[in-house]
Amino acid sequence: MKRLELEVSKREVTGKKVRFLRRQGIVPANIYGHGFDSTAINVDAKSLKHLLAHAGSTDLIHLKIGDSKNPLRVLVREVQKNTLTDDLFHVDFYQVRMDKKIKADVPIVFVGEAPVLKKVKNSSIFHLIDSLPIEALPDDLPHSLEVDVSGLEELYSTIHVKDIHLGDGITLLSDPEQMAVKVIEPRKEVEEVPVEAEVAEEVEAAEAEAESHEEE
Repeated sequence: MKRLELEVSKREVTGKKVRFLRRQGIVPANIYGHGFDSTAINVDAKSLKHLLAHAGSTDLIHLKIGDSKNPLRVLVREVQKNTLTDDLFHVDFYQVRMDKKIKADVPIVFVGEAPVLKKVKNSSIFHLIDSLPIEALPDDLPHSLEVDVSGLEELYSTIHVKDIHLGDGITLLSDPEQMAVKVIEPRKEVEEVPVEAEVAEEVEAAEAEAESHEEE
């Protein structure tokens, strides 16, 4: 991936006055991180939108503040938008230490075509997760993790977390036996149970529970 860069400037305006910045096409933002002082900055709205269209939550961004020759390496941590106009409202950047591992949720991207979808009419693939929690050095954080479904040939075929290739230097922070993908059978029409029958079953269950408490 192409190196992600963004030029910003230090911000003196704070509080409610920042709304005037937004009218000028400037997005107020903050940089923070473990062991670093929080810094208020201004970001050009157009440049920021372009960046966010390419950068995920695990992509390192080289942030150049003013005339500084040494850009900060940061991750996008939180993006606030106007719910009506979708305009950017505020952004938080997290400054990383390149020698310190960090935790992150990496998005999963499903690729390939599953043969079972052609073999079994109306079958479908059920995605049980959409990201994986990992730990790695900032330089080792992947943009996303690919899950190839082209090996799913039969009904009830599965892919588990342990089957997903993470890459060097990455530690999984969830159960490797967790199911990530499963092929499920075609939908069948379910016979409707009369309301009276459902009520009777609920009454019987409640009575049974009450009797068990009395025996205790």
